Parts: sequence; structure tokens; C-alpha cells
Amino acid sequence: MKTIMDPSEGHSATHTATQPHPFWVMVRKEIAGHIRSWRFLVLLLLILLTFWGSISVAMSNIREVLGNVNDPDHLFLYLKLLTTTEGTLPPFHVFLNFLGPILGISLGFDAINSEQQNGTLTRIMAQPVYRDNLLLAKFVSALTLVGSLLLTLSLLMIGGGILITGVLIEAEEVFRIIGFTILCTVYVGFWLGLSIFLSILFKQASTSALTAIGIWLFFTVFYQIIINLVAKAFMPGANELAQMELFQYNDLFLNLLRLAPSQLFTDATTTLLMPSVRSLGPLTMEQMAGAIPSPLPLKESLMIVWPQVSGLIAATTLCFAAAYYLFMRREIRG
Repeated sequence: MKTIMDPSEGHSATHTATQPHPFWVMVRKEIAGHIRSWRFLVLLLLILLTFWGSISVAMSNIREVLGNVNDPDHLFLYLKLLTTTEGTLPPFHVFLNFLGPILGISLGFDAINSEQQNGTLTRIMAQPVYRDNLLLAKFVSALTLVGSLLLTLSLLMIGGGILITGVLIEAEEVFRIIGFTILCTVYVGFWLGLSIFLSILFKQASTSALTAIGIWLFFTVFYQIIINLVAKAFMPGANELAQMELFQYNDLFLNLLRLAPSQLFTDATTTLLMPSVRSLGPLTMEQMAGAIPSPLPLKESLMIVWPQVSGLIAATTLCFAAAYYLFMRREIRG
């Protein structure tokens, strides 16, 4: 707030000269830096190509899919565009399970250590800004960019579907696609928070990148193999167990598999994009008795998937909290 003399009127006029908050200045700077970088442009091109390929395959088979009356979800046209495949290419949500971690890691693996190596970290901290604003700006800018990209792709898919098929989208489909977009953003945010934490933990950007990729490969490839080996080694034969004991063992190993973020993402997206999914685990014959194959309302699907969503949010928060704690206690003058 400052007072400016207006000579044309012969008296002083009070104008509110509001300066932007330093946090949002840094957010805009980080977003501009990401957009101009070749790294982001290559990833953007890769995601656009996979999106175009998946939607093209889905559109070429949409007539057969919608005509399958045995499928409880055959009337959800726009959800089918995200889940339909003929075997040549996976659906888009499966692609995102693979590309999401790469996108998050690439945006955050050198967030802090590159600033310190280039000598810009001490110059930024010499300005009248809070230290945590820098870390928050790194996280918020990358997450804003990812959310905007995914939302734009969803809107393009809806608009293209309306133009090609002439079928208007239902309100429930809109909410499910928005929920899918938010879920994908949170999933990328987990890997972003983890990579930022590693960029603070290690001084070299190459070390933090390799460590993040190693963690991603462990959870994507090796973790399920390890759980299956443990299950074969310790789980008794199926003929030696009663039905309830068999279900208890299955629940135990499913819960162990859900310690992997990719499994949480798969369970959540499957439930959101396929309304007929009623459970993410085995069901007994008593539970299936009287059940009619039909789509669930959005509220019921959210109730089924809420443990997975809350787990992803908690993991993302934990990674960023660890990065925040480490950065606030770190010596940055060296």
C-alpha cells in the first residue's frame, strides 16, 4: 500500500499497489522453466502420442464395445474410451501407470541439488523470501503443470468424442473422469515428492535420478515377484485350508501388494473407470448371492476405492514432509 500524488487532479490519490507474493513469483518462474525445457517437451510429446494411440484404438472398437449388452458398463461411452483396448496397445490409464512415475521423477530429481551446484540456491536465499517457499514452489509448480496437462487431455478426449460420435456425456461420467484426473495428479505427485526428497538427500542429480528410477523399478517389477515367492514359500496348499482361511491369506497378500503405489493406482483407476467393479478382493459365494451385474453409483465406487486414494494421498504427504524436514535443516551456504 502506498500513496501516489496525481498532478493532473491537484490532490493526492491513494492507490493500492499490490505486489505479487514472492511464492507465486517463484511458482511462475518454475512453471516457465519447465515449459521451456527440452526434458518436459519430450515427455509431453511421449504422453500425447500414447494418449492419441490409446484413444484411436478405443474409437476404432467403440461400436463393438457399446454393442456388447453383456458388459454392464457398455453404456458409458467416455469411460470406455479410457479403458477399451484390442490388445495392440494398453488403455490410457495403464499407460499412465507407467508414464506417471517417469513424469514425476523427471520434474523433481534435480529440483534442489542442481540449484546448489549452480550456485543459485544461496542467491535465492539471500532474497527476502522464506526458505520453505522455494521448496513449496518447486512442488506446486510441477504439480500444477501435471494437473493442467491431464485435465487438458481429458477435455480433449471428451470434446473429440462429442464431435465424432455426437453423443453427449453424462454427468456421472464427468465426475468420474475428473476424479480420475485428480487421482493421476496425486499419483504423479507421490513420485514428484519422492524425487524432490532424493534431490535434497543427494548432492549429485545423477545419483538422485538413478535412486528414484531404482525405487520405481523395484515397486513396478520386483516387488510383486518377491510377494509371490513369499506366498508360495509360506502359504499352505489350497486343499489344506478352509474357505475362510484361504480368503484371509488372499487378503493378507493383497494388502502387501498394495504397499506399492502402482497397485494402489491400478485399484483406484479400475474402480473409478469401470462402474461395475464391486470389490477389489475375493468374494465368497454368500456375498455374491443375489448380486445383479450392474454399474454402481459414483458414491459407492468412491467408498470402495477410498482406502487406496487415502493411501496415495498419505504417501505423497509423507514424501513431501520428509523433503520439507530435510531441506529446512540443511546447510545451504556450502
